[in-house]
Amino acid sequence: MFKIQEIREIIKLVDSSSIDEFVYEVDGAKVKLKKNGVVTETVAPKKEVVAPVVQQSAPAAAPVAAPAPAKAEEAPAVAPANNDPSLHKIVSPMVGTFYQSPNPESPAYVKMGDKVGNETIVCIVEAMKLFNEIEAEVQGEIVEVLVKDGELVEYGQPLFLVKAE
Repeated sequence: MFKIQEIREIIKLVDSSSIDEFVYEVDGAKVKLKKNGVVTETVAPKKEVVAPVVQQSAPAAAPVAAPAPAKAEEAPAVAPANNDPSLHKIVSPMVGTFYQSPNPESPAYVKMGDKVGNETIVCIVEAMKLFNEIEAEVQGEIVEVLVKDGELVEYGQPLFLVKAE
C-alpha cells in the first residue's frame, strides 16, 4: 500500500513535470492524479478514496489523498529468496524510475550472478529529471534483480538481492 510520503513525492514529481495526468498501479493499489482536472484519487482493491485538487494561485504543496488502509491478506507474493535473512537488499534511496543501464543501447550495469563491490554502480534511479547512480554498498554476488527496467520504484523498495561475502 502507498505511504503518505510516497504519495506526496509522486504529487511533487507530477506537479513539476509537463504531464497532465498520471496513473500508478502496484499490487492492486492505484494512484491517479490529474493536474488540470479536479480529481486526485487513491484506489485500493475494492475501496476508493477521492479528494478534490485545489487550484492555488501561488505554487505551494499540492493536497494529498489519504492512503487506503492496507490489508494483511493482500500482501504481494514474494519469492522464497526475498525472505532469506543472509541476503543483503539494495534499496532505492528515493522515489523515481529504475533503469538497469545508462542508456537503452548499453548493457545492464549488473545482472544475476555478477560480482559487485562496495562502490559498484548497480543501476540508476531517475527523480525529477536527475539521474542518480545507485551503488551496491556491499561486496558480494547479485542473486536477484527485483524490479524491471523503466519501472517506478518507491523510497526503500528493494531493487536487488546480494549474497554478501
